[in-house]
Amino acid sequence: MEKQTLPVVSLAPMAGITDWPMRVLCYRMGAQYACSEMVSAIGLMCAKPGNDVYRRLLAVHPEEKGTACQLFGKDPVLMAEAAQRVTELNRFASLDINMGCPARKVVSSGEGSALLLNPDLAFRVMEAVKTHTHLPVTVKTRLGYDDASMNALLLGQAAQQLGLSWICIHGRTRQQQYSGTADYEAIARIREKLTIPVIANGDVTSPESARRILAQTGAAGLMIGRAAMGNPWLFRAVRQDMAGQPVTAVTLTERIDTALLQAQWMMDYKGERLGIMEMRKHVGHYIGGVRGATAIRRELNLTTTLDQMRLLLNQLRAAGEEQTL
Repeated sequence: MEKQTLPVVSLAPMAGITDWPMRVLCYRMGAQYACSEMVSAIGLMCAKPGNDVYRRLLAVHPEEKGTACQLFGKDPVLMAEAAQRVTELNRFASLDINMGCPARKVVSSGEGSALLLNPDLAFRVMEAVKTHTHLPVTVKTRLGYDDASMNALLLGQAAQQLGLSWICIHGRTRQQQYSGTADYEAIARIREKLTIPVIANGDVTSPESARRILAQTGAAGLMIGRAAMGNPWLFRAVRQDMAGQPVTAVTLTERIDTALLQAQWMMDYKGERLGIMEMRKHVGHYIGGVRGATAIRRELNLTTTLDQMRLLLNQLRAAGEEQTL
C-alpha cells in the first residue's frame, strides 16, 4: 500500500454490500482503499465461464485504482489457484484473505473466522496466496474465534513472516458476532508486538470515534464497515477531522441524489429487478433519521423499479429539503 500522509481510512469488505457502486461512492467521498465482497476460492474455481455471480463479484469500475479482491477458503491449493486466476484479471491492486467472517455458513465449512482455530492451516493458506501472486497480499481477521482461541497475534506473526502488507483486526471474537463493543486495547497489545502495519476495524461510526480508536490502538489506519451504508460522507468527515478542518454537513438533497445515483448504478450493473431489490437495504440507511421517512419506509421496501424508488424519495425531498445529516 502506498504511503499516506494521513492514516488510511478504508471501506471494509462486506458480503452483499461492497459492490462497485458502493465502493465508488466511498472513494469519491475520501476512502483511500476498498475491498470487494468475499469471493469463494472453491466457488470461483468450480464456476462455469461467464457465471453471473462471479462476473458481478469480480466487476471493477474504471474509477477504482486501489481496490483489493477478498478471497476466502480453507484449502491452500484452491486458494493458490484462485489467487492466480484473480491476479491474471489485472483488475485489482491487491488480494485480501478473509479469516474473520463470522457467518455460520462460512464458519461451518471451516473457512473465515474458523481459521482462527487452526493457525497452522491459516499460515499455509496465507503462504499459498502469497506465492501465487505478484500483488500485495493482506489479511483480515478477528481477535479470536472465542475467548479460548485469541489467535490474532499468531496470524499477525505469520503474516509478518510471509511478507504480507498488513493485517486488519476486527476487535471482536467470532463468538461475539457484532454484539458488545470492539476491544481496542486488545488490538493495541497485538499492534505493539508486530512490525507489520495493523489496521483497526469495528465501531468506527463518526470522526470522534475514529480519532479515539486511532489514539487508543496506535493503528496505521481504520476500516469502516456498517456505518458507511447510506453514509459514504463518513470518509470525508473522518479525513476532514483528522486534518483539523470543519466537517461538511450533508443535506437531505445530497442524501437522496446519492441514493438515486447508487440505485441507477446498481440497476445498470445487475439489472433492474436485482439491482433495486438489493438497493432496498441501502436506501433505509440513507433516509435514517429523516423526518417523514417512517411513513414511506414500508413502500420503499416493496419497490421493484427505479421509477418507484425515485418517486418516493422525491416525495421525501419535497417535504423537507432543509434537513442536514
